[in-house]
Amino acid sequence: MNLIIDRLYQNMETMKLNRMKLIFENYAERVEKDKISFLEALDYLIEEEKNYKKENSLEIRTKIAGFPFVKSFEQFDFKFQASIDLQSINDLRTMRFVEAKENVIFLGPPGVGKTHLAISLGLDAIRNNYSCYYMNCHDLITGLNQAQHENRLNQRLKQLCRHKVLIIDEIGYLPIDEQGANLFFQLISKRYEKLSIILTSNKSYSQWNEIFGNTAAAILDRLLHHSTTINIRGESYRIKDKKSQISQAQIRQTN
Repeated sequence: MNLIIDRLYQNMETMKLNRMKLIFENYAERVEKDKISFLEALDYLIEEEKNYKKENSLEIRTKIAGFPFVKSFEQFDFKFQASIDLQSINDLRTMRFVEAKENVIFLGPPGVGKTHLAISLGLDAIRNNYSCYYMNCHDLITGLNQAQHENRLNQRLKQLCRHKVLIIDEIGYLPIDEQGANLFFQLISKRYEKLSIILTSNKSYSQWNEIFGNTAAAILDRLLHHSTTINIRGESYRIKDKKSQISQAQIRQTN
């Protein structure tokens, strides 16, 4: 019996059945004590290993995505941002937009939760086995400029087209020169009708010429052809928190 158990552990290690190896001894005692059938025990062990690998894969792919923070839709205060159409959000969460190779654009003033929503949608994509990658717009443009300077622009564009979903955050917060706008256009063109992009911006579409100059019309033409726009009109969460702190301070002073 000891020989069989040793061989089982060796095989579990060889096959990288890490969860099964971890729980095997305690579960084997339970199987004997509760007289659990062979099929039931096998089903349980395989299910545990499957769930472990799924969670581990999710964690790895979330790290690869490069999110600045991890927040879900369940953590978003939709009551505070009442202008958001929940039906549109729920439709996006079905991932039909990824299958249809469509884009999603979150527009609104600073602090209203655009980045939170974009990352939450990216997390949902990962949970549905779609690859996702996050980039701040300024870092993206800087990287593309560097790649062009080093004669590896095509390689960098190919890398950015490996992911089913690409999140480009904070468009319009920092100025973009003509070369940067042209490089951004090349990326949008590469992904056009092939792969999905999620974008956030504090500028309305009518203001995008201030960001991208003469390239704005061509960029918007490709982005908006197949897309969903979520306009957020509300107060900043930071202002909300500040008001709450002020109110609490006033109450303490009154008391």
